[in-house]
Amino acid sequence: MTATLLSCGINPDKSILFQQSRVSQHVELCWVLGSLTTMARLGHLPQFKEKSARLKEVPLGIFIYPVLQAADILLYKGTHVPVGEDQLQHLQLAQHLARTFNNRFGETFPVPKAIIGKDSIGRLKSLRDPLKKMSKSDADPRSRIELTDSSEAILDKCKKAITDFTSAVTFDPRERPGIANLITIHSMLSGINPEDICKESAHLDTGKYKLVVAKVVEDKLSPIREKICDLMSRPQYLEDVLEEGAEKASSIAELTWQDVKTKIGFKLS
Repeated sequence: MTATLLSCGINPDKSILFQQSRVSQHVELCWVLGSLTTMARLGHLPQFKEKSARLKEVPLGIFIYPVLQAADILLYKGTHVPVGEDQLQHLQLAQHLARTFNNRFGETFPVPKAIIGKDSIGRLKSLRDPLKKMSKSDADPRSRIELTDSSEAILDKCKKAITDFTSAVTFDPRERPGIANLITIHSMLSGINPEDICKESAHLDTGKYKLVVAKVVEDKLSPIREKICDLMSRPQYLEDVLEEGAEKASSIAELTWQDVKTKIGFKLS
């Protein structure tokens, strides 16, 4: 993950990159926030419903994970959070917990605001089922394009992406979600808007257009893939980045945690 984030452009000199598990204040604040919400509220969150439906016995970690997410945000007093549509309710929980804590113990946390992308790029769809979101947890690896995929894998996944029986390349997410998903991917990676892509591809059928999308994806991802491979061969550098990031994050987190402890009456003399 560290190699991937660095390869995608995260600069550790400008951003603090660290492992959550190295900063103990995350779970400490999670416990406090967990005391301010209810089981009923957590049980209504969509991701819990989705994941628990597939399990015979549901781990507690899945149930309280949104509270930990809230702690991740509030610990650093985040004001704006980029989220996908499927995470919006989790951010709303963080907003609720910030307000609840502030009302009960005094002004402490800013109420974070959501940053959501445009509707057409808010959620990429599965290549195998365009009615579902693209997810790394999908059992079918053909449903998604991964940053480390080879050129051959990218081509194969794009060629086998589910579309429909209409050959024209048109952008209609409601009626033609499969081809619209490919156009969205093309648009995101090229910066060309969907309407212009359709004009440029008017002479192509969907089969040939899939090859165009595969080329666009490969051109964009190949430099990232190469950088990931390079960084993976330098494990000490990655460890140094995480260690330095953890030190920076801990210094910020500890200030917030001390403030929280004082306000809830848990400040040791």
